[in-house]
Order: sequence, then structure tokens, then C-alpha cells
Amino acid sequence: MQILQANDIKKAYKMGKQTLTVLRGVDISLTAGEFAVIIGASGSGKSTLLHILGALDKPDTGKVEFEGLRLDQMSNSRLNQFRNLNVGFVFQFYHLLDELSVLENVLLPAMIAAGPITWQTRKKIKQNEAILLLGRMGLKDRLTHKPYELSGGERQRAAIARALINKPKLLLADEPTGNLDSKTGNGILEVLKELNQQGQTILMVTHDDRIARQAGRVIRLSDGKVV
Repeated sequence: MQILQANDIKKAYKMGKQTLTVLRGVDISLTAGEFAVIIGASGSGKSTLLHILGALDKPDTGKVEFEGLRLDQMSNSRLNQFRNLNVGFVFQFYHLLDELSVLENVLLPAMIAAGPITWQTRKKIKQNEAILLLGRMGLKDRLTHKPYELSGGERQRAAIARALINKPKLLLADEPTGNLDSKTGNGILEVLKELNQQGQTILMVTHDDRIARQAGRVIRLSDGKVV
């Protein structure tokens, strides 16, 4: 079953008096349960495309559908709700909040989804789910640690747990190993492959052919177009 479909995606940014064209008419689709990688050199538009597919940004022209829903036509408030419930994001630089513990960081998306009143009735259930997730990531002894007390690999695994807490249909990973040494990065790739084997749909961005070969399908982007 097709989960994501994008057609003729174009995106440009104004930079002073100049216009930087990033995407020049991209067509891409993703099947449920797939592990696909978008690969391309720096500046090829792969991160911009990932942000558009995950509803963090909107295309200038083109159509983005998620299970038949037109993301490019949604209001900002609907997009916020859509992202929170359907898409998990993993970034190169983790984006964990240093003032919160690892467990609290993982619970943030669940708290936002529930709202302050409902959260009081769901808190214990989601805490247990978060603890189980962190255990799967090898972090059961790091629940009360702050992110700055963790290694890079541990922080990225915590970020993956946070991305999974709302059971998203799609996991988007933007250079998840780019800030890690090769051994630690390989460990993160193994986590992603295991998640995919359990049914998680994953779309990842990388510039590294070695990493791309770990996925089931490779989508190559060059100068803003799929080649």
C-alpha cells in the first residue's frame, strides 16, 4: 500500500535579490513498510525534500499526499496535528532539550498530542511506553540523565525513541549518522533496520553511498531532481 506520494515538487528560496532554486520538479512515492534512502551531494535538495514530505515545509508548486490526504493544502494547525500523530523525525543534531531528562524528552510529543488535561490520565501509560522504548534502544539506565551526559550515539537513540513515542506511520531521518563516528553510526543503522523489519516505514536522507546501500531502495537526487 502506498503511504506517500509527491508529484512535481518545486521549491525556491529568496536570498537577497537572488532566487535559489532547490527542487526542480521531483516525483517520489513510498510504500508502507519500506526502508528507502534519498541520497545526494550537499546542496542537492534532499533535506528540503524530506522537510516537505514530512510537512515541515510546503512546496511552491506540486502535490504531496499522505494516505490520500493533501498535505500541501492543509492549514498550519492541521499540519501541526498531522505531524505530531503520523510522522516521527530524527535529525543529525538530535534536537534534545538539555534541561529535560532523557525520559522527559521522549515524552514531549505524547504530552503535546494529549494536551494538558488529557495528559494527566494518560501520563502513566505513556511513561511505561517510553521506558520500554528506551530499553529497546539500550538506554534503560539513562532515563534520568540529561542529554549532555550522554554520548552521541546514546543521544541519537534517545531521539529515535522520541520520534517513535506516538507510534508514527512514517519515520523520517535526516543524516542520522552524520554527526557520529563510523562504529556508532553503524549501530544507529542497525536500530533503523531492526525497526523496519518490525514494520516501521522509514525514509532517510544521506550523502554516503555506503549508508544508502543498507536500505531497500535508493532514490538519487542531483541538482534538485531525481536521477
